[in-house]
Amino acid sequence: MTRPDHVLAVLRRNPDLVRLAAGSFDFDLDRAEHVEEVRLASGAPLTAVAGDDTGGTYFTCADGAVLYASSEGEAGLIGASMDEALEILFGLPGWHDYTELDLAADDEALEAVFNRTEDEIRGSFGPELDADRSTLLSGLGLRELPRRDLLHRLQESLLRTEPEYLLLNADEGCAYELLDRLRRPPLWQAVLAPGRTDLARMRADGDCWDAIVRDPARRATVLRAAQYDRQPGDLQLLRTLLRQEVRRGPTEELRLAAVLVALHGETQDHALLWSLRDSDPDLHFLLGGFPDFAPALTQWAADLDESNYGQDPHDEYDLTWTALARRQGQTELARAALIRLLDDTGPHDVALLGSIANELEILGDLGQAIRARRLHASLQDDAGKRGAALVDLASLQRRHGEVEAAWQSLQRAVTLLDGPPPLPPANQPALDPDLSKPSCQTLTWRELGLGVRVTEEYFLITQAAVPLGLHEVARAALRSGKTLLDGLAHPIENLRQTAEAAQTLAVPRPA
Repeated sequence: MTRPDHVLAVLRRNPDLVRLAAGSFDFDLDRAEHVEEVRLASGAPLTAVAGDDTGGTYFTCADGAVLYASSEGEAGLIGASMDEALEILFGLPGWHDYTELDLAADDEALEAVFNRTEDEIRGSFGPELDADRSTLLSGLGLRELPRRDLLHRLQESLLRTEPEYLLLNADEGCAYELLDRLRRPPLWQAVLAPGRTDLARMRADGDCWDAIVRDPARRATVLRAAQYDRQPGDLQLLRTLLRQEVRRGPTEELRLAAVLVALHGETQDHALLWSLRDSDPDLHFLLGGFPDFAPALTQWAADLDESNYGQDPHDEYDLTWTALARRQGQTELARAALIRLLDDTGPHDVALLGSIANELEILGDLGQAIRARRLHASLQDDAGKRGAALVDLASLQRRHGEVEAAWQSLQRAVTLLDGPPPLPPANQPALDPDLSKPSCQTLTWRELGLGVRVTEEYFLITQAAVPLGLHEVARAALRSGKTLLDGLAHPIENLRQTAEAAQTLAVPRPA
């Protein structure tokens, strides 16, 4: 095999080979321009190197892998290197039709498919197909492999497309569809796999417990593994996980651990959970409905298990697995799954959109979080909720460097939160001049926590606008922030410091 970065250089230096590759095998170096701007979701570099006569494009990735994108919005990895990709392209002309061929089919059936496709190529535009293939493979130092082997390599590569090679439309952020329809394992299998390994180790060796239970991500994954693989001998293990999880506070994993422990119905565990519940108001709420007496413990746990957990991982929310993947450090797996979820959302998925936006923000993908939050805000049918969502959007846009867009979103938010101006008073005397005014006054959003958030965001936009030369935005945001700040009854010191920093930056003192 040649070096992954070498074969293209050899091809480019030989015009005769370039012509053969473009003619019989539709790999045209002169078509290295895709129909639209694209990028990898991971942010890794991507370089267009060739195209075909359907408008599809071949890209090389930073690690040398070759990604194909069609003009119809589909993409798939076709080789771990350019060498491997070209061996497949030259050995399997018409490979687009083979992405879902059954590898379990017998040799005779596969050969019939291959021969039929190649006969069509010979009859239309590649009469010297076999000779051209031999010339290309020998000229580039590539191998001529059995076609079944090439098909196996092609489908193996396609199955590796996600998560690392997920292709996006650069402008809209939407993901390309997969180039194939091969069956893939569900998300939960990849996320749960390390937990199943750790659970088996803990069952076999008590010496490994401490290292596993002290790691929050490993502990959470083991708890999920124990949820779907319940054994009577796990009680002490579950108690250990529970006691360690308590230190993190009222988490979903803590409630799961409590349920798994309580399902064993031991009196001492009723006392343990009771004491935990009474130690913290948040834990009291998390373990709501906890029974006063030990005999009812199992039924309490069974009810919570049925409503919240169960024993089939297919029934768990996708966001549970994306969050766990993120905590495990499987960043691209979480990102790809969240983008796919976002692409599939509709008008009735308002709550889901908010959760997706939060997860993408935690993951650090502010561009996708903005896309989710913008859609989330647009679907709010209440002015106050839409205004609050736009405040979140403005914060994301500012942190992503979209300062002008952040300023516009915040202005729209304030307009919505303020609502329409009050109607002018009626030009007639009151029916009862002695009628007393209401004894309590309703606080506006400006006097509540949301007012503090908007005030701070104005000052942060000011600070972000000045280095970009957006001085009009900076001054306008500063004025709006100071107006809101003056209306706050008890602004915290951090907010005053943020205001002073914005003032100093936007209106520097004369030398």
